Amino acid sequence: MTEPDPIRVMIVDDHKVVRSGLSAFLMAYDDLQLVAEADSGEKAIALCRQHEPDVILMDLVMPKMNGAESTRAILEICPDVKIIALTSFKDRELVEGVLKAGAMGYLLKNVDADDLANAIRQADAGKPTLAPEAAQVLIQASRQPYKPGIDLTEREKEVLSLLVDGMTNQEIAEKLVVSKSTVKFHVSSILNKLQVSSRTEAVARALQEDLLSE
Repeated sequence: MTEPDPIRVMIVDDHKVVRSGLSAFLMAYDDLQLVAEADSGEKAIALCRQHEPDVILMDLVMPKMNGAESTRAILEICPDVKIIALTSFKDRELVEGVLKAGAMGYLLKNVDADDLANAIRQADAGKPTLAPEAAQVLIQASRQPYKPGIDLTEREKEVLSLLVDGMTNQEIAEKLVVSKSTVKFHVSSILNKLQVSSRTEAVARALQEDLLSE
């Protein structure tokens, strides 16, 4: 009887140490094969075309193109690939965002190796897998009405306040003593949480809902 072909896996993560760890993990399973690694969403799109993986392990918080954006873009050109979000975060907007983008699963990076291997097999078979923490986030979200902006972090409120003041990303970065890419991440998260598509709309929503009065 002929052995089935191994499941072709691509890793997408901007941290080299994470990619190395996942690469070593995959080598321990005969039915899993690493076919490509990408350190950004943009590279993942190109490599997906080239290597045609069956399953992608996708980091969510990356500079420029985040995991949800990468997932959506990849599925437009490689609709048959299965994507598992693999992240250290369990925020509601991250969970909902990547699942809406088309991911088959959502796991935290502290997942057991055998559980991750099984999740890859499940995804390849078209079956979703959610970390218990992610499932709990979705359950809680379904039980309460969602007011845009209610879950802004203190740092995001600080960035939003500076947006209201008309500051650019560079000016915000200098004021908060952080990198410009960090500011871009916060702005992207703010737009997502406020359910708007531009900085101007975010400022308008902040003023309309009086989000910065507390």
